[in-house]
Amino acid sequence: MNPSARKWGTLAICLLVALVPNIDLTALNQAVPHLSADLHPSSTQILWIADAYGFALAGLLITMGGVGDRVGHKKLLLIGTALFAAASAVTAYAPSAELLIAARAVLGVAGATLMPSCLSLIRRAFAEPKERTMAVGAFMGVAGLAVGLGPVLGGALLDHFWWGSVFLINVPIMAAALVAGALVLPESRNPVPGRLDLLSVPLSVAGVLGVVYAVKEAAAHGLDQRRIYLSAAVGVLALALFLIRQTRLDEPLIDVRLFRRAAFTGSVVTNMFAMFALVAQSLIFSLFFQLALGWSPLKAGLAGLPGAAGAVLGGVLLAPPLIGVLGRARVVTAGMLLSAGGFTMYLTIGLHTSYWAMVPAMLLSGIGMGMGLTVTGDTVLASVPKERSGAASAISETATELGGALGMAVLGSVLNAVYRNVLDLPAGVPAPAASAAGDSLGAALQTAAQLPGALAAQVGAAARDAFVDGMHAALVCSAACAALVAVFALVTLRNVPKVIPDAEEPGVEKVISL
Repeated sequence: MNPSARKWGTLAICLLVALVPNIDLTALNQAVPHLSADLHPSSTQILWIADAYGFALAGLLITMGGVGDRVGHKKLLLIGTALFAAASAVTAYAPSAELLIAARAVLGVAGATLMPSCLSLIRRAFAEPKERTMAVGAFMGVAGLAVGLGPVLGGALLDHFWWGSVFLINVPIMAAALVAGALVLPESRNPVPGRLDLLSVPLSVAGVLGVVYAVKEAAAHGLDQRRIYLSAAVGVLALALFLIRQTRLDEPLIDVRLFRRAAFTGSVVTNMFAMFALVAQSLIFSLFFQLALGWSPLKAGLAGLPGAAGAVLGGVLLAPPLIGVLGRARVVTAGMLLSAGGFTMYLTIGLHTSYWAMVPAMLLSGIGMGMGLTVTGDTVLASVPKERSGAASAISETATELGGALGMAVLGSVLNAVYRNVLDLPAGVPAPAASAAGDSLGAALQTAAQLPGALAAQVGAAARDAFVDGMHAALVCSAACAALVAVFALVTLRNVPKVIPDAEEPGVEKVISL
């Protein structure tokens, strides 16, 4: 095949692959009420249906990045797409909650193979820096767009078909990617692969899962649960042992010397805290549109698309040329400051704000995040040897997952704390109803539905007003975090060149003029 055609074909296949897991992740949220009516899962099972995918994904990213570097990212991607398609079919037709949870966990295992493999293949296919940055921006932009498309596609399917349709649609897409990938994708692997250290795998899984589980449980139940501290302690201890072991192996699962590179470390940390600022905002606005404004899931999904479109614009069209003009550090800083400005603009949004007045804030924050995350994602790939690009991508993605979980926990807690403190219920609300209404906006609206008409309207209005106050507080925190990330990126990435030379030995920096 013509090298140019293979290069762009590789990008097209990776973009197709990026769509499916991210659509699936958000479409699930809309399918839960429908599958609950069919399978009758317990409340605990509902939580595991939602979390099994994310836990398996987060726990295995580092392992799959290392495996791909050893066995080849084309091979691993093809295995992952086939497994994702098969698990999606099982998920769609699962006859019980137990099988559904198991299938979602297998989906997470498959998903962990996809992102590191795609980014490694893009790294090898695009040797020219500006084209590579554009390709990385397109990949990340499509992944972000897919998150916005999930509720839209899920809502459309659920209007006409059964709940399994939101998972079954994955099958033909992944089948197409599998066939095209077998024909088009170049192989990408370490020419001198070392053996996989089997002890490193459970240590990395236990470390990441311990921390992520503790963060999620703290967000859901507060910090007064003993299992949260136990999980966090196990996770931190396992990660410490994992890192110590990596320094003593000839062929480690991840080469910790990569963290000596300012470009790599600065980009990974920037990604983590940028996702901290971003991820809660998407959830908050989904709740705002659906609960506070009463919009349907489909309408709420469509309403959120300008932010995703802005991310594509910032990553594909703006970031690559701006690197040549401003340098990497300044582009990331500019992007984070734009996002901080967008988050700040959200403070003008209330229950009676026109939707079109919200669009500029969505576009601005999306463009800024697209610029910042594209440059840092490209910098991670460019600053490590090609042979270790899978492991490097996996480290970055794991940090992103952790940042997202922390953002949900911290910013969600800020929203809930302000909501409870400012909620001003009218006189005459029974004590049990008042207690339930203080938990969340959703609980308040459910409680209001059981009260007399006039009192129900007052409770609903008070809860919506309190939610907006909590939303504003969380968005102030997002804006502050984005501003701090801008400063951090400006400092840590200031010596990273516009064009990063191919790395050969971890820990050895090549210097060229800025």
